[in-house]
Amino acid sequence: MKTNITHTIREAVATLNVGIVISASDFPIASKSPKAVSLILNTLVSEGVLRKLSKGRFYKPETDNSGELQPAIYQVIKDLLVKNGRLIGYTTGYSVFNDLMLTSQEPDIIQIGTRKEKRPIERGNGLYRIHFAKQENLITEKNIPLLRLLDCLRFFKTIPDTTPDKACQRLLQLIQELDKQCIAEMKELVLNYTPQAVALFGAMLETLYPDEDTNYLYQVLNPITDYKLSISENVLPTQRKWNIR
Repeated sequence: MKTNITHTIREAVATLNVGIVISASDFPIASKSPKAVSLILNTLVSEGVLRKLSKGRFYKPETDNSGELQPAIYQVIKDLLVKNGRLIGYTTGYSVFNDLMLTSQEPDIIQIGTRKEKRPIERGNGLYRIHFAKQENLITEKNIPLLRLLDCLRFFKTIPDTTPDKACQRLLQLIQELDKQCIAEMKELVLNYTPQAVALFGAMLETLYPDEDTNYLYQVLNPITDYKLSISENVLPTQRKWNIR
């Protein structure tokens, strides 16, 4: 029986594309013999056929003229984004500041928004550092771009290699590119964010759209709380109303 399982797993791994991260559960036979499958995969690691990314997760290495290549970031974290076909997380924060052109600095931390509190983890012997940010809103494929923008307001002070004015100007541009429906949805989503994010979003909306109704955003804030973000008034002229300093 063990010989048959070994043959089945070795054949499957032989046809596996390089860089694809797998676990024992990806093999149908694991439903009957999970320990045996895990043992065989670890044996393939010791033989150099596979590499171990983290406990229970493996990949087939790829090499080029410069040496061995690491798997794509999505492969490293895909189990943290989707579980049993259900969306459970999304890349955000440090991971997308560069994508949104808020900074040119490449991130050394992968940040994931998720509904549950999680401690930071490492994968690939410390090569990948993964942090988690709790997201109070329901995560859907459609609202992820909006959540990422709101996360930028939440983590505004941590955007690296830029100035508050440049970061604010870029965020104003990104928000201005949204249609009315997206703006309306962001006004609801932001209510589950930090007061700083609410204040910054309210000030940005009033700067871009003076006639936009932001009254209920203003009312949820503590009137005596200040938010020290060091943004110039010529960039965000409405900030004083929102206690942004």
